Amino acid sequence: MRFGIDAMGGDNAPWAVIEGAIEAQKTLQTEDTIVLIGDEEQISNLLNQNNHSGKGIEVVHASQIIEMNDQPTRAFSSKKDSSINTGFRMLKEGLLDSFASAGNTGAMLVGSFYEIGVIQGILRPTTTALVPKKNGKNSILLDVGTNPDVKPDVLNQFAVLGALYAEFFIGIKEPKVGLLNIGAEEKKGNILVQSTFPLLKDNKGINFIGNIEGRDIFGDKADVIVCDGFTGNIVLKQLEAFHEIMARNYADDPFTKRMDFENFGATPVIGINKPVLIAHGVSGAKAFKNMIINSKKLINANLKEKIRQKLAKSVVL
Repeated sequence: MRFGIDAMGGDNAPWAVIEGAIEAQKTLQTEDTIVLIGDEEQISNLLNQNNHSGKGIEVVHASQIIEMNDQPTRAFSSKKDSSINTGFRMLKEGLLDSFASAGNTGAMLVGSFYEIGVIQGILRPTTTALVPKKNGKNSILLDVGTNPDVKPDVLNQFAVLGALYAEFFIGIKEPKVGLLNIGAEEKKGNILVQSTFPLLKDNKGINFIGNIEGRDIFGDKADVIVCDGFTGNIVLKQLEAFHEIMARNYADDPFTKRMDFENFGATPVIGINKPVLIAHGVSGAKAFKNMIINSKKLINANLKEKIRQKLAKSVVL
């Protein structure tokens, strides 16, 4: 397998990317290759400084960088030799099996939509976050920012995509799907969630358990938590802030450590034709290591084919 990594993306690039890649390479198979895309001189110098022989790591030069404050569509169009553009071009041409970056999220989404393309039948691709449960397992929260405004049929589809991700990426059989709401009753909530509830209830392709509240997020009531991207992003950022406070005051608490986003590395864009992962802009070496490990896991999960199989069986998507 060949894992494409944007070596110039993120606040701590390229040094954190290189260190994470070196650590990840130690865990991979001999036939696996990490492809670092970016300024060849900088990358090679950092590999040498870390006394890495280059085994299992390949460098592809890209002369430009899409900066965090660049307008995504304009930058993707004008910076043809950027590390992000180069990564998507290689992924599209079959030179990579996956592509991941901690760089400009908007540019990563532009590349995902317009270079890789959406699986036929998918209304909106989505991004997820893993949320630790008190019992030591994880649940999936989606959407976490890709789609701030959605309609009920989109949330209904997110439920199916989330269930597939939970089953084939995390290994949860018949995952329990819950709709994030302000109350457990069916008629609670705003127009969006009230209209979504009956669609999920009638969806035979998922194990829908009803509404869940914010206080249920860390519990075992649901394995997949469905919401619009506006709500999901607020929840995600609140969890990050909560982790920061807890880590500062209770550094040795096991549950607090499990909330660290660097343990997950990156989140995949679900619903597109090839594996693409997006990492937090402040990712460190640990996150980049896990991003690469999860890239391989995502490829092996073959979510694209699982989604197509659901479509073929006429399950509500």
